[in-house]
Amino acid sequence: MNIFFNKRNYKPAIKKYPGLAIQLSAIVTLIFLCSYNLNAQSQKLALAEKYYANGDYYTAAGLYEQYLNPVKREIPRANFPLNAKRFRTGGGGIEMGKMEVLFKQAGSYRLANYYTEASERYKKCYDKDKVKYADALYWYAVCQRSLGNYKEAEESLSNFISAGNGDNIAAAKKELVTVHFINTQLKRPDTILYHVTKSNTSFGNEKGVYAPAVIKENQYLFTSTDKDTLSKYGVNPYHNRIYTATYDNNSIELNNLIDIKNIEGSANQGAACVSADGNILYFTQWNKVNGKSLSSIYYSVKKGNEWNSPVLLSSVNMSGYNSKQPSFSADGKILFFASDRKGGAGGFDIWYAPLSPDGTTGEPVNIAAVNTESDEQAPFYHSTTNTLVFSSNGRLGMGGFDFFTSKQKDGQWTAPENMGHPVNSSRDDIYFLSAEGQPLLKEALISSDRGSSCCLETYALSKAPKSRKINGVVRDIKNNQPVEGATVVMKDADGKTIQTTTDADGKFSFDLTGEVAQKEFTVTKEKYKDKTETAVVETINESDWLTDVVNNVPILMEKKLVIKVENVVTVYFDFDKYDIKPRSAEVLDSIYTVLTENPEATIQISGYTDGLGTVEYNAILSDKRARYCADYLVAKGIDSGRITFESFGECCPVEMELLNGRDNPDGRSKNRRALININKPDKE
Repeated sequence: MNIFFNKRNYKPAIKKYPGLAIQLSAIVTLIFLCSYNLNAQSQKLALAEKYYANGDYYTAAGLYEQYLNPVKREIPRANFPLNAKRFRTGGGGIEMGKMEVLFKQAGSYRLANYYTEASERYKKCYDKDKVKYADALYWYAVCQRSLGNYKEAEESLSNFISAGNGDNIAAAKKELVTVHFINTQLKRPDTILYHVTKSNTSFGNEKGVYAPAVIKENQYLFTSTDKDTLSKYGVNPYHNRIYTATYDNNSIELNNLIDIKNIEGSANQGAACVSADGNILYFTQWNKVNGKSLSSIYYSVKKGNEWNSPVLLSSVNMSGYNSKQPSFSADGKILFFASDRKGGAGGFDIWYAPLSPDGTTGEPVNIAAVNTESDEQAPFYHSTTNTLVFSSNGRLGMGGFDFFTSKQKDGQWTAPENMGHPVNSSRDDIYFLSAEGQPLLKEALISSDRGSSCCLETYALSKAPKSRKINGVVRDIKNNQPVEGATVVMKDADGKTIQTTTDADGKFSFDLTGEVAQKEFTVTKEKYKDKTETAVVETINESDWLTDVVNNVPILMEKKLVIKVENVVTVYFDFDKYDIKPRSAEVLDSIYTVLTENPEATIQISGYTDGLGTVEYNAILSDKRARYCADYLVAKGIDSGRITFESFGECCPVEMELLNGRDNPDGRSKNRRALININKPDKE
């Protein structure tokens, strides 16, 4: 049947062919719906592209989905006007194939951190055309890494690199290094010391809560999303806002929205901090300018219960550049922030500026030692440990943003160190907070999108302290040789003691709790003088995953003077003196030991002087020397009946006092002496 649809044959055709009206109605309806749907689909695609260009990737992904899988509509029975031209898509429509749209949607989901959805779509693109969509395999691997599927990610990256197709070969090699780094981190034995728990929220998981900052005990600032009640079509209705909140027992309860006078309603506010007196609020505000996000740091002064209109913090903001994420030092004198302003290493860098009492800041300083050509963000300074914590995607890490630390020593910043797993994850880890006056990781809060399908969320992080040991070594003070078999007793401030013995190398070791300075060592060893001294740190070795080792300074021991019964012992004196010198006391102590161990032994003490002075004076001085030695032993408990003494004055020098007619002081010093003979009766 050949039907010509025009004014001349319309009515005759209807009369001639019954039912033709119904067929024509259906055809016209189909033409209209096709034109209408084509126009609507084109609008969705154009809107999706707009959202994508503006960085609203999740909304873009949803619009791409509507384009790819439109809702099927039933053809209504009613007639429609025949003029379908007005429903056709006009000029400027977007022409994209379905696979192109699918690839774009995969990118949208990835950039919105919906890695499961992105991964599925990248795989479809790659399976469909391995040449045109070669890079889909690389992005698939990135998604698999983000999802924690490291073996799959490694295999996909290796295949992508081997194939040599695509534009991301260099990036894939870097990503492969990241996966290898992750695998080493997962094997760290110290992960048993960490505890990471997602914080509970009263509003569920439909919106993120991140960037914690302390107001006072259990009172915090958090950033979270809020939906505008009045929103325009094509404009993202969600905005970030600053809330006060309580944090207790790992639960976050958002209390009040921070209401700042004359705040820009269409802009986002977040990543804030408040001064110690609670009167100055610093915060980030960002908005779209010519399709690009632009952020600046503002401050607001509290008057009564209200926050005054925000003031642009001029010194840390630079026209045409971004500044964000302000954070105080504990003393309130320094403001740290991130910025891509001129003078940095590239991307976002970590900067700081001195704070004035009126809330303004001085000239910013770039912390060059921590910055890379990529992005460093969200600085936090822990004054107790002199540690700067920040996030970076420009250094070797576990993927996305990782936490790094740098310490300030003598005005310089140390090379950044990755905080490792499980502080870091294969996703983005940004915003760190830890209370002052305690170890950095004792009780911390972090923001991360690990295990999340959409947003940064808050996690409680704690690390149990590593075990500690204190090692030491005992050496001979004269020859520096190790002293084996010495008994070492360590006493703490409470008087508790533990004991060990030195090994062949003179070494000893104790488990350590408490402060090193409160430990005291007492070392004893036969033929050595007892030694007691307070523990003193020489070095600390923190290289072991589970145990820190404190190395104590060497303990030096001096040998005792060992006197036997058959010995003749000499005690020396200073010129014109008869009191006992420290070394002489040691000799007499040794004689006391011999007499104690040999109850039948007796001693005879003979006193002498040098040749200076009169004969009469020297006789008296030598007698005093002999008597003083006897009195010393009697005072220690030796029976006086076991001691006899005699004075010889300048008699019997053992050294020449004149050499070649000149005085010999060394010889005279050896003549100023007392000889002690130890006698042990022969047994019958």
